[in-house]
Amino acid sequence: MRAAPGPVTAPAPAPVRPTASPRPDRPAGRSGRLAGVAVMMGSGLSNQTGAAIGSLAFPVLGPVGVVAVRQYVAAAVLLAVARPRLRSFTGAQWRPVLLLALVFGTMNLSLYSAIDRIGLGLAVTLEFLGPLAIALAAARRRVDILAAVVATAGVVTLMRPRPSTDYTGMALGLLAAVCWASYILLNRTVGRRIPGAQGSAAASGLSALMFLPVGIVLVLRQPPTAEAVGYAVVAGVLSSAVPYLADMFSLRRVPAQAFGLFMSVNPVLAAVVGWVGLGQHLGWTEWAGIGAIVAANSLSIVTRRG
Repeated sequence: MRAAPGPVTAPAPAPVRPTASPRPDRPAGRSGRLAGVAVMMGSGLSNQTGAAIGSLAFPVLGPVGVVAVRQYVAAAVLLAVARPRLRSFTGAQWRPVLLLALVFGTMNLSLYSAIDRIGLGLAVTLEFLGPLAIALAAARRRVDILAAVVATAGVVTLMRPRPSTDYTGMALGLLAAVCWASYILLNRTVGRRIPGAQGSAAASGLSALMFLPVGIVLVLRQPPTAEAVGYAVVAGVLSSAVPYLADMFSLRRVPAQAFGLFMSVNPVLAAVVGWVGLGQHLGWTEWAGIGAIVAANSLSIVTRRG
């Protein structure tokens, strides 16, 4: 989670981590920028690899079980880092935090359910439409209209009717996109009302509590294997803890615009990881749709001033 995210100026991958302010605390030299870029690459690969590893536990835990474990890991990391002062929160602060917790859990559950049905690459690409839609909705330039047209073409290409099309999986991916967009807007509100990452950490903890009954039911119904739990824990670490710390490092060393541009490549990384790690092969039309959506966001970023 992040305090005041922007889909084109702040990270979007892993919809579970807060980020630091995009303004560097001190000017970064060339070596610092190169280190930031290297860490960004590692963060993206970690995020998508974590999702791929988590999917290996689907046969035992199901997407719901994997998301539950991931929420536990995310909450443990964020609560330990942010140390929110929950007793000092007012009603006006708690309300957006509660909504953020609900959106947080729904976002990850819909994404992982979509991954289970349509694969990592397509699921992450559809989810990416959330922050892209917010970026384009706030824009008034002709180039942004062009970017919206390109993105729409990509969506139509991905969701065109075919005998093998999994419309439920596609719908879950779009639900994840709606949740991600809501997550961004709520994070802005939380960031204005609660200092630092305390609000995000509190929402993460509440989301983990919401999934606590899921973990209890899974254990009582059929104790999961250590291997499956291990996959889910690794997913939580790689897709929550590692990206969070990596973003904290990178956002202090690279321009926000460059950060946003790199994050737009995450759908491609997801497709590659799904192909190499899980054997989820995509046809040229799917690659074209993913490329169009990534190109739309990249076009909007590189033509923005300031």
